[in-house]
Amino acid sequence: MAAKTFLAGDLGGTKTLLCVYAEIDGQLRKQHNHRYRSADWPNLESMLSHFLEQTPAELAKPAGSCIAVAGPVHQGSARLTNLPWRMSQSSLSAATGLQHLELVNDFAVLIHGLPHFSDEQQVVLQTGRDRSRPAPAGVEDGPVAILGAGTGLGMARGLPVASGWLAIPSEGGHREFAPRTDAEWELTQWLKQDLGLQRLSIERIVSGTGLGHVMNWLLNRQTGLAHGLRDHAHAWRTIPAGQPGYVDLPSFTGKAAADGDPLAGEALNLWLGAYGSVAGDLALQELCIGGLWIGGGTAPKNLDGLSSEQFLEPLRSKGRFRSLIEGLTIRAVIDPEAGLFSAACRARDLEESGGTLA
Repeated sequence: MAAKTFLAGDLGGTKTLLCVYAEIDGQLRKQHNHRYRSADWPNLESMLSHFLEQTPAELAKPAGSCIAVAGPVHQGSARLTNLPWRMSQSSLSAATGLQHLELVNDFAVLIHGLPHFSDEQQVVLQTGRDRSRPAPAGVEDGPVAILGAGTGLGMARGLPVASGWLAIPSEGGHREFAPRTDAEWELTQWLKQDLGLQRLSIERIVSGTGLGHVMNWLLNRQTGLAHGLRDHAHAWRTIPAGQPGYVDLPSFTGKAAADGDPLAGEALNLWLGAYGSVAGDLALQELCIGGLWIGGGTAPKNLDGLSSEQFLEPLRSKGRFRSLIEGLTIRAVIDPEAGLFSAACRARDLEESGGTLA
């Protein structure tokens, strides 16, 4: 008898990953996958149909499906942020014949994967005071939370319910940034002027893009200093991404810091401190005694920094609630396909419930 299978998707404005997972000995294993260039397709229905046609015949038809979407999802419908696509669960099911199909925000979907991540998919940053080993996700039926710096700053929270987990998306990265130090205050004022903004959201600083802003500010602060990244900063600030001559300043900053450059190191430390403080604020806001996760595209690249006191001390430094933060298990997600795996977990939950999950 063929193993039960589940379809998972990670849909973005640039690329889309589709994969069929099979449940083997209680574990989800990849069986067939394909990477698509999103803009090459008129809609998701046609892409999904093509993928299903190419799926090996010996694999069972997916019993549940979940597509993580880079954009908001409301009442079973979604619209991509960077593509002129509109889609709905009903239209996708009708076009493909897939049952128990769900669209989920691409950051909130991670909540469904957290309880199932292996040690190869995550790294423990803090075990938790008075714990001999890291606590499992949702220990003591407590809420969980995740935030992750990438192009922007994603946030989501998860609440334990009878059927598993209720994932609640958030736009917390767009809250106003609250500087803690003189340097952060100076950076905030300069960045408002540089970007022509009345207010500064958290993700303007705490994101991959934000590291570039920090480095650019430090270079502008020391105009007489000859520095190898000065021309890179100018190109990054003036040439749109994807255009000839564009330079990935955040990436160059991280590499320069790793090579011992003092100014890049200062930029990275300021960024890590701001990131840690925001992570601690989220932990307090959600009272996530079930665990806190750090995800996003920057996590695997900055494990040393996330494990350092530059990040962890601001995270813990929450006054009278320091002891609460010190008691949490905190992990970093390092699997680049964590979203795809989490969608597969959600698809399995959906099938097991008969498509009735909240």
